[in-house]
Amino acid sequence: MKQLNTTTELADSWYTNAERKAAHYLALLQEELGHQSYRDTLLADFRLWEKELIKPSAWQSALSLAGRKPDYKDYGKFLRWQRLTGGLDDYLERSVTYMYMRDLGKDLASPSTQRRIEKLVAFLKQHLIPSSDSSNDSKGIPDHMSLAGIYRWAQREGVELAVIWAINKLRRVSDRIPPEMNAEHAVRKLIKIMIGVVLHVMDDMDDHIPPAERSRRLDQGIRLGYSYGLTYPFIDDLMDSGVLDDAEKSQYARMIRHTLLHGSVPDVKNWTGNNAGLIQYVHGELREAFETIRKHQNPESLPIFYEQSYVFFQSQDIDRDKSPKVTNYTNEELLLPIIIKSASSRLIVRSVIGAQEDEAFDQRTFYYGLYNQLADDFADMYDDLAAGAVTPYTYYWNNHRERPDLLNPFELYWAVVAHLIHRVYRSQPTARKVILERAIGGIKRFKQKVGVDTYQSFMRVFAVGDASFDNMLERLIQKADRVDFFDKLLREQMVSTLRSNREQKERFSDTVKGLREEINALLPLQAQGGSEILGEFLTDAANYSLEGSGKRLRPIVAWVMCVEEYGLSPSSIAPLIRSLEYMHTASLIFDDLPTQDNASSRRGKPTLHLVHNSATAELTGLFLIQKAIEEQSSLTGFSPKSVLQLIQYSSSKAADMCRGQEMDLRTRGQALTLEELNILCYYKTGIAFEASLLMPAILAGADEKEIQALKKYAYHAGIAFQIKDDLLDAEGNVAMLGKPVGQDESNSSSTFVTLFGKDGATKTMWEHFCFASEALNELPRDSAFLAHLLHYLIQRQS
Repeated sequence: MKQLNTTTELADSWYTNAERKAAHYLALLQEELGHQSYRDTLLADFRLWEKELIKPSAWQSALSLAGRKPDYKDYGKFLRWQRLTGGLDDYLERSVTYMYMRDLGKDLASPSTQRRIEKLVAFLKQHLIPSSDSSNDSKGIPDHMSLAGIYRWAQREGVELAVIWAINKLRRVSDRIPPEMNAEHAVRKLIKIMIGVVLHVMDDMDDHIPPAERSRRLDQGIRLGYSYGLTYPFIDDLMDSGVLDDAEKSQYARMIRHTLLHGSVPDVKNWTGNNAGLIQYVHGELREAFETIRKHQNPESLPIFYEQSYVFFQSQDIDRDKSPKVTNYTNEELLLPIIIKSASSRLIVRSVIGAQEDEAFDQRTFYYGLYNQLADDFADMYDDLAAGAVTPYTYYWNNHRERPDLLNPFELYWAVVAHLIHRVYRSQPTARKVILERAIGGIKRFKQKVGVDTYQSFMRVFAVGDASFDNMLERLIQKADRVDFFDKLLREQMVSTLRSNREQKERFSDTVKGLREEINALLPLQAQGGSEILGEFLTDAANYSLEGSGKRLRPIVAWVMCVEEYGLSPSSIAPLIRSLEYMHTASLIFDDLPTQDNASSRRGKPTLHLVHNSATAELTGLFLIQKAIEEQSSLTGFSPKSVLQLIQYSSSKAADMCRGQEMDLRTRGQALTLEELNILCYYKTGIAFEASLLMPAILAGADEKEIQALKKYAYHAGIAFQIKDDLLDAEGNVAMLGKPVGQDESNSSSTFVTLFGKDGATKTMWEHFCFASEALNELPRDSAFLAHLLHYLIQRQS
């Protein structure tokens, strides 16, 4: 008990110290509000900044040529408009400058900071700004936000495994976010924190650092960024949501406090409540995250991390506990927790990466936090009022008539602005420009969001009350046009991309599930009739092999290509669908034979040669191949030339698959080169993918350019699929796969895992994923299905 009291007292002292610092800051601001000196100071700043709003005549000409300013949510159009009007450099410079102020806490007057800003602006122009012919951007997905684009960056930096790890983690987090929470915004915040941590890591490295050390630090930064960022969806958002009941929230808060005070994560075996399954997952992720952060901490910085994390959590908890029904909160009770939490959230980042203490950084970051928090609360005020949330704005809105002692948070915000510009950043012109542009831009966006009438009703309550100040502010809001920031654009694009990916993923899953059921109904062979002596033995054997838990990927892909991409009727292409699955099933029967892979199970049940015998299995495979050709020859409604071309192509590829299997048998026990392994994969796996894409294209009369793009996609998708199979065989389980694991090892087969190891094989799989993704950009249309098929191929567990 004595140790507990000591620990509790230590925690209390941490928070008391933070509260004392916050109270001092609030007192400074109240003094500014009391004698209203901030107003004259800001009016002078406003006038200086207003002069910069006057556009040169060249800009006026460029604006008329570029047309109307597009919605800033349209990533590609908005950035191209900035370039056409000559405003791109200024737009990126103020955006990056703001990032260095907000996320990195830098002194903007420092020559070193200016050089770094210029360098990052150049990087953004090169890598994140779409060119006029950006194919991916024309389809609404900026290259750098696609998985292929992110992985290409990882390759340049030598951090492929960290990025693959993070992508897999983010996918699982997104899948486990409860419906009551906003999955896109939760993941967006997590990614934002990861980017912020990586920015800190990059900023701490100079240009002369060896590449290997740069990669090591970035790898560590990505993992630490995820580990710290995970606290937002799984602590902050989860506690704010209605997912946990009051008793569960209390249990959860105790667990967090214990972790930060004692340095170890307690078990949750005795969790009581309706969300035990969710908490078990969250607990496991947070425990891993906590251990990751602790492992990478210097012994000197670990106590700082614990202190700042506890103070952050405690301030959030106090702020979260406020009720709109309580009408007697003091200004200190309302404002001190948000001063503390808004500062702590950024101060923690430096301790997470184990950076050296920097008193100047701490001061700038501490004073900046309230500026950002009050701006965010103003932007969310309309939604917060509807949700019954307590913020300085909602509380003032609901209680200002009865509580004349309450500080007007909008007026407080401008006192913070003046304090930042003149006391923290010492009247630096760059700081003044960026801070005012951000402030005016935020109000302008809020006005556009809620509409003029609602905005005016809010401002009747929150206006400062000084006619000169209020009128000048409104004039600037009306006049300011170029007050957009890149991080806001990225945020909107990120949320849009995450939402679109989720919707397309759901559509993909629904399509696959629905088509699988339809295709399963198409497949059974009917009794042949005729002689009773012959019987239906082969038909029954074929149907046995066709049944089971087959993925039906090839016929599903062919159906989507025929019907959704080329507009062919479902009934007309049914023979093609059957033929693809008949040929694929025949190849599996042959692969499973004792003379080949000698497999004991397939599609979750015993292989055909074990149910009957090898001779029956061989005959059934031949029988299915003939049935496939029969189906193809019955395609009606297409030109005879197209059908003949399709049969010729199909026969040729079936022969090539035989060559691939022969090569596999002949080379067992041999160490294959990468070139040999690629050839083997294409002939064994890639051909089947190619057929499911090209046979519909042949029927639809696609041109040669499209055929070549589909071949390229199929080649790389097929190899990626095979590598995933190799990985699953090396580490999977029978229940998930529906077939034995460890077959490759027992057959002494060369695989990508035996050639490169698991990590190397994973990176090679992602390389082919990128090539296949890039091939999709060459197609004349946007195929969301093929894009998500690629995601499925590398993320599947069976």
